[in-house]
Amino acid sequence: MPQFNLASLLDDSVKRYAERTALVLGPHRLNYADLGASTNRVANLLVARGIKPGDSIALMCPNLPQFTIAYFAILKVGATVVPLNVLLKRGEVRYHLEEAGAKALLAFEGTPELPVGAEAVAAAEACETSPDVLIVTADPAAASGFEGIETLAAAAAGHSPEFDTVSTDEDDIAVVLFTSGTSGRPKGAELRHRNMRDNALAARALFDIDPSRPDTYLGVLPLFHSFGQSVVQNAAVANGGTVVMLPRFEAASALASMLRESVTFFAGVPTMYWAMLHALDETVDGAGLAARLRVAVAGGSALPIEIHREFEARLGVTIAEGYGLSETSPVTSFSRLGEPVRPGSIGIPLPGVEMTLLKPGSWHETQWTPDAVGEIAVRGHNVFRGYRGRPDATAEVLRDGWLRTGDLARRDEDGWYYIVDRAKDLIIRGGFNVYPREVEESLMTHPDVSLAAVVGVPHDSHGEEIKAFVVAEPGAELKASELIDWAKAHMASYKYPRLVEIVGALPMTATGKILKRELH
Repeated sequence: MPQFNLASLLDDSVKRYAERTALVLGPHRLNYADLGASTNRVANLLVARGIKPGDSIALMCPNLPQFTIAYFAILKVGATVVPLNVLLKRGEVRYHLEEAGAKALLAFEGTPELPVGAEAVAAAEACETSPDVLIVTADPAAASGFEGIETLAAAAAGHSPEFDTVSTDEDDIAVVLFTSGTSGRPKGAELRHRNMRDNALAARALFDIDPSRPDTYLGVLPLFHSFGQSVVQNAAVANGGTVVMLPRFEAASALASMLRESVTFFAGVPTMYWAMLHALDETVDGAGLAARLRVAVAGGSALPIEIHREFEARLGVTIAEGYGLSETSPVTSFSRLGEPVRPGSIGIPLPGVEMTLLKPGSWHETQWTPDAVGEIAVRGHNVFRGYRGRPDATAEVLRDGWLRTGDLARRDEDGWYYIVDRAKDLIIRGGFNVYPREVEESLMTHPDVSLAAVVGVPHDSHGEEIKAFVVAEPGAELKASELIDWAKAHMASYKYPRLVEIVGALPMTATGKILKRELH
């Protein structure tokens, strides 16, 4: 098979665009030459620590330059990156580390409000495999704050800024992204080097990207998610662009950064667009934003047509809406840049990607009519290899190169697709996927909870909010407010239910299956 390492995207840009700014964080700038040198030092450190090609390394870090440095360093040594959500709690982190077989964990130090480092260190200590831990500090000169654990910056400082990227097969695994699909505990989707490469390079045709006229991207989508990785970080690096990093999204700071850094490319989830439009008042130079912004893309969930219209009216840019999932690296389809909005449409497949509609519950295609609804299936260069260590789960969704997505859609006469409904039971809260069964299983570890059913309910800013219907154990005096506080302490902040209703019973079928449609 052909040899290709995803890190060569960075290597090529270091050679071609050494003096261009690669990453921006506040007043700090890193050009491609410095990014390459820093990445090489970390790569040499990993080799010195015994990391070998094929090993998995977990990376738990917000949008900081250190994420990109570590990401490409892991790839350079031929290892696999396992990005983890920084909101995960220690039990969840441990699960991911053990599922991935992680040999090391690079974790952000955290803050008092978000103790990433403490959760990561506790999780690693509880793992039977005892992964090596390095702490990522926002200030490279800072101490780790964890006894006996070095910072990534200090550990890498003495290593050479030169490193020859390890040659890997393009079918080797570059990234493992954890996803639950529609239910169950998270599964690791294995994405090849070529999957991630082709998704990043597809941006050139999709968004009219020209490396000789590099874009400046606002990097506010979490880089531990595939959307931010492929469409922002990797596409920017592949084309000599600049990523302006924001560790957390706040509409006012996002708009200020876009103006200050002359951002030309913005990618976000619908709630980000919603918040930015609300923050776009007379104190913000809307004309300045409009003069600079060239591309706006949306994904993660359906974008309301009102936001499409208002964004175009106020900033002169038509939002290009797309569709994808972790198993497709992630982009599968996109609206054509600059074309009029087709309400509800996720566009047409990427070049080299096929999409079709299957009869629900079968592998047979639906007979096309304008109103025919079927389950989206995808085949092409973006489709993952399978779920790590889960051959049965892989066989359920992959056949002859086709991936069943679980999402229902229709297709118009021009081949544009329109999502009708999301995968059964999946909740998308503020752009984060929340899987009801995982939340239910956690709730049922509470001693006073007998049964739980979790659904998504409409929410103005988050798109959906998480609501739990709970049956208490006989004789228990369970209060909704107390259970919410308990859930907050045991689950990531985007997962725990803000709404809890204590009920005497849940509606069920004759076979005992909970009828969630009645709860909605």
